[in-house]
Amino acid sequence: MGVLADHQIRSRVKIVPFEEARKRPGKISFGVSSYGYDVRVGPRFKIFTPTPRTGQITVVDPKAFTDDLLVEVDCDKLGLDHVIIPPNSFALCETVEYLEVPRDVLVICVGKSTYARCGLIVNVTPLEPEWKGKVTIEISNTTPLPAKVYANEGIAQFVFFKADQVCQVSYADKGGKYQDQGGLTLPKVD
Repeated sequence: MGVLADHQIRSRVKIVPFEEARKRPGKISFGVSSYGYDVRVGPRFKIFTPTPRTGQITVVDPKAFTDDLLVEVDCDKLGLDHVIIPPNSFALCETVEYLEVPRDVLVICVGKSTYARCGLIVNVTPLEPEWKGKVTIEISNTTPLPAKVYANEGIAQFVFFKADQVCQVSYADKGGKYQDQGGLTLPKVD
């Protein structure tokens, strides 16, 4: 297995819109890099709020997740360039980019150092071969302070690993539950 270089990413992985690597003063970087692609966070966020709505302690359950634990913020509709993630909380968001992963490629996501140095951690599970859609990203604020995240700017780097041979069963073959997601998708269990 090897890492795809910038010219291989352009020809092998569908990324729409695709951005070249270039300086964008005052912006957190995004676009193709030497051995990866820096994706942007879109304008739509669902921010976790631990405020119980029923007066009882709420347990976050991935098998029975309810979006009443989240406050939705659409930066574009509100004319904002950022959101604030509360201390020790998290937000779900989506990439600006739509991706289609080839059958012989696995994608790993790592956070950008600009945010990591502010105590923000980005989490995305690997994008399996033949996965496609917009990527739902989780951003954790590990600090005891509120943290700003800028919409439509870089949030994470995807690194593309090319296998020596194609996989026997791809994400599409399995009918993966997050296949073709159009954007921010909450947890679900089949």
